[in-house]
Amino acid sequence: MTAHKLGPGQHTQVRRLAKKASYDAVDIEAILDEARMCYVAGVVNGLAMALPTLHAREGRTLYLHGSKSNAIMKSVLDAERACVTATLYDGLRLARSGFESSIAYRSVVVVGAAREITDETEKARVLDLFVDAVLAGRASEVRPMSDTEQRLTMVIAVSMDEASAKISSGPTEDFEEDLDLPIWSGVVPARLRFDAPIASSDGAMASGNIPMPESVRRLLDGQH
Repeated sequence: MTAHKLGPGQHTQVRRLAKKASYDAVDIEAILDEARMCYVAGVVNGLAMALPTLHAREGRTLYLHGSKSNAIMKSVLDAERACVTATLYDGLRLARSGFESSIAYRSVVVVGAAREITDETEKARVLDLFVDAVLAGRASEVRPMSDTEQRLTMVIAVSMDEASAKISSGPTEDFEEDLDLPIWSGVVPARLRFDAPIASSDGAMASGNIPMPESVRRLLDGQH
C-alpha cells in the first residue's frame, strides 16, 4: 500500500460492485469524520454481535469508548483486533425497476490492531476528543470529567491497518431495455439536519439567563 492508500486489504477488499470502492485515505477519513456514529463488531459467547457507538479519529488511529463491563468491547480487547464500520445515508436512487433501485451512501470498513488506553493523562485527552467529535468546541464548555467517570469508561485505540470505502452516488443504472418505460426515475437527496435547540429548564438553566453556547451556534450556522 502507498502512503495514501489503506487497501485493498485481506479483510477490506470490496468484491461486489468493486467499481464503487475507494481505498484512498482521504475518502476513508472524510467519511469517518462526518459519520455521527459507528458500529464495532465482536464475538460474545460464540455469537457475532455489533454495537453502535461513538468514535473519534486522530490521524490513522480510530478511538472507541464504552462501559468497562461491555462484552463486545471486552471481546475486541481479547482478540486484540477490531472491525469498525460507519455509513452515511445520502438519499434514494430510484430506478425504473426495484432490482436496480437502491440508496445513495458512503460507507467505510476499518480493520486493525486494538488496545486499551490505560494512561490516565492520555485517556483524559482522548475523552475530550470524543466530546469535540460529537460537537466541535464542546469539551471546553463542560465541566472536566471526574475520576470516577473516567475510571468507569473504557477507551480503545484501533490502528487503521487496512480500510476501504464504498460510495454509491449519481444517477440510477437502469437496464437499457427499461429506459423507455413511462416510469419516474431519479435521485432523492437526503441529509442530516438539526432543529432549533430546546434548552433545559432545571437547575441554573431555570433562570433562563444562560446563553446558547458557541458550539451550538456554530453547529446551527453551519447548516445554512
